[in-house]
Amino acid sequence: MEINTSSRRDLWLLTAAWAAGLVLSGLSPHDRLTWVMEVLPAVIAWPLLWGTRQRFAFSTWVYAAIAVHGLILMYGGAHTYARVPLGFWLQDILGTQRNPYDKIGHFAQGFVPALVAWELLVRKFRLPRGMLTGFLSVCICLAISATYELVEWWAALAMGQGADEFLGTQGDQWDTQSDMFLALIGAVAAQPFAAMIARRR
Repeated sequence: MEINTSSRRDLWLLTAAWAAGLVLSGLSPHDRLTWVMEVLPAVIAWPLLWGTRQRFAFSTWVYAAIAVHGLILMYGGAHTYARVPLGFWLQDILGTQRNPYDKIGHFAQGFVPALVAWELLVRKFRLPRGMLTGFLSVCICLAISATYELVEWWAALAMGQGADEFLGTQGDQWDTQSDMFLALIGAVAAQPFAAMIARRR
């Protein structure tokens, strides 16, 4: 019962953060359709997290990571990833040729699902903590990243020129590959944190 009470509190905090993020990012987004497509993963995840809470509750740290990931999507959706102000600031600091904010999003696309996968594999499916669990969580993240790139491709085919804002390639012919590479880095970087969270539980 303690776990359920804790998860309920965590989910209410996540809901409050996402509700504020959706309202603020949706007031006057640069491109409404792009905003809808970018925030859609969070909109889909929210009822799933609530609906499965009684059968499986994630740890507070994982819920917090999911909440931050959703806010990253909403901030990117409000401006489109190529125009995010934080990205322009990073572009100046790092001296890159393009706004790198979308790479933050793809790093999170590896980091956060790796934490989620770790908890599911260890606590739900009872796999032992170790190299196999880490390897499988990284593979799951790469599968998610590849699926997302396929969705972007399908959107490009369906929307034509209107998909440019959603794709956010900024003229980079290797954008798809670098997106998946950042997700891989994020998934690998998450491994020690996932193991630490598991030990603390």
